[in-house]
Amino acid sequence: MTAAQTTSSGDLSPEARRAAFIVIPAYNEGACLERVVRDVRRLYPNVVVVDDGSTDDTLEAARRSAAFCLRHAINRGQGAALQTGIEYALLRGAGCVVTFDADGQHDPADIAALLAPICAGECDVTLGSRALGRAVDMPASRRVLIWLSVRFTRWVSRVRVTDTHNGLRAFSRRAAQGIHITLDRMAHASELLDLIRRSGWRYREVAVRIRYTPYSLAKGQSPRGAVRILIHYLLGRIMR
Repeated sequence: MTAAQTTSSGDLSPEARRAAFIVIPAYNEGACLERVVRDVRRLYPNVVVVDDGSTDDTLEAARRSAAFCLRHAINRGQGAALQTGIEYALLRGAGCVVTFDADGQHDPADIAALLAPICAGECDVTLGSRALGRAVDMPASRRVLIWLSVRFTRWVSRVRVTDTHNGLRAFSRRAAQGIHITLDRMAHASELLDLIRRSGWRYREVAVRIRYTPYSLAKGQSPRGAVRILIHYLLGRIMR
């Protein structure tokens, strides 16, 4: 994707929107997945849903709404689902790959802001940041958890970010081809930051809006879950 794929107003051209593949990992998201996918597809036709071994009607919702639907026979974790989706998007000829959560927290309107710098050749990776943008109805406990996560990430990964474990990201085709996620579950978010540092990819944070709901909070990480992610990530670094 190039600067020619943005319009004179800075918006994405129809060609750029078709070249972007939106990868949505989903595990037991039948309650909201169809709405999320249809909202994204109003702007971006190529949506890839990876059903990560769900036990509810996620697969059926994906088949009704997504352009492409993949399925893991067993639940392997979000990192594995993203790797599957990214590889498939590249096989389909994606010019850029965007990762997008299935729980309704993200706003499809933010995708253009993530893609525009990549289309213009200004960077290889963009990372959504709720710190630069807005977090609607975020509980105080979640703010503290994110603050701690950011400090840990800056210390360990040495990547200067204002947000972490935000599932809204975009990658150029070149960067996406270099992604090989080895941590199958939620620690993949920190692994991706390590990869950005090692690869030397140019990256930029972009302001995005995150909307918290009782549903998304119930699906999100608890402090105990955050500790498990930390342990999984550190063990993964030791093993690499």
